[in-house]
Amino acid sequence: MCASGATPFRLAEEAVEWLRARVRRRPVVAIVAGSGLGGLVHAVSEAERFPYADIPHFPVSTVAGHAGELIVGSLAGVEVCLMGGRVHFYEGYTMHQVTLPVRVMAGLGARICIVTNAAGGINPDFAVGDIMVIRDHINLPGLAGHNPLRGPNDERWGPRFPDLSNAYSPTLRRLARQSAGALGLTVREGVYAMVAGPNYETPAELRLLRLVGADAVGMSTVPEVLVARHAGVRVLGLSLITNKVILEPREDDAPLELHQEVLDVGARRADDVRRLIVEIVTRLAPTL
Repeated sequence: MCASGATPFRLAEEAVEWLRARVRRRPVVAIVAGSGLGGLVHAVSEAERFPYADIPHFPVSTVAGHAGELIVGSLAGVEVCLMGGRVHFYEGYTMHQVTLPVRVMAGLGARICIVTNAAGGINPDFAVGDIMVIRDHINLPGLAGHNPLRGPNDERWGPRFPDLSNAYSPTLRRLARQSAGALGLTVREGVYAMVAGPNYETPAELRLLRLVGADAVGMSTVPEVLVARHAGVRVLGLSLITNKVILEPREDDAPLELHQEVLDVGARRADDVRRLIVEIVTRLAPTL
């Protein structure tokens, strides 16, 4: 239960009802734009824009690089809803609040969710600027009990014990690789590890993540994926590798401007990410 006494499901339903009274379209694809990737909103035509602050119960983004508005419109001829920026657990929100927007997009009709993020590259074969198709994830906050599915379950949204053996749709991953090939883009595939943040990880923590099989690390995405899969929504995850992680302690005291590096790389590769998502949605269109 939330502090107001309403369940997360009821709060999402109220936001869905508010939006349905105002939007002309019924989106079938949901897109979450991560740090520095908000420019994707400009690819959406006939857009209806709703600031998060106007939508009942929606959390509001507080981080640079996250505009904080829900866009409903058409992308490559497909009805979509797009989060121009997300909120994070480290901003002080609960996992229920962090994931409410995805519940709302599912409630509006989305059956496919494309989640994007900026991530640090752990795999030594990855380079800054690489795009990684997420094959699987490691949910460190979730393993410690911070799970958006914790609490009473409403069977109208999904089962009490959802299966995550195919959290990231194999069909959508193949489609992403085919789309990248058609555009002349190279994509990686790997495991994304979520940490709570907001601090960047210590070298020892990063070596641990590498040891358990993580290829990239970030502070988002996984709670959204859990809620989407709980609702039966198929998921495609894309990580933009915006920095190489530091696996050994540094010998100087100067702080690094890592978040600015994330935004800078996002700006440089945003067009490629946009082109890739448009191509994916274009190829999805005949199946929707």
